[in-house]
Amino acid sequence: MYKKIIVPVEIGTIERGERAFRKAATLLDEGGEIVLLNVVQDVPTYIAVDLPPQLIENTIEDGRQRLEQLRLKTGIAAIVEIGRGPPAHGILASAEAHRADLIIVASHVPDFSNYFIGATADRVVRHAKCSVLVDR
Repeated sequence: MYKKIIVPVEIGTIERGERAFRKAATLLDEGGEIVLLNVVQDVPTYIAVDLPPQLIENTIEDGRQRLEQLRLKTGIAAIVEIGRGPPAHGILASAEAHRADLIIVASHVPDFSNYFIGATADRVVRHAKCSVLVDR
């Protein structure tokens, strides 16, 4: 059904990402590609001064390793990509760069401030130029 699928994975809830990744494999056309994506949010400068200088680099490397482990565990072929910045922006930028025709984004159980779907998922749904499947 789809030729290029972006699957953003939040490392702290990798089990949700695994479920979305497995779903992507079932929706992928033969010869299509899945991009496993983790977006590392930058730390504001006023906070960064009190943190170890290599924190972001270590977080990026940890994200890459955990996505590689997920890829190996499932046996599903995928491109592993790490973005930086606000999560929704990173997801949308990756989808545009790869000319994705689907984004599968996991959503947490929302609180009152984002009742219907999570804040990141909401932004992706509103601004994506391709189809978005929200996995609850």
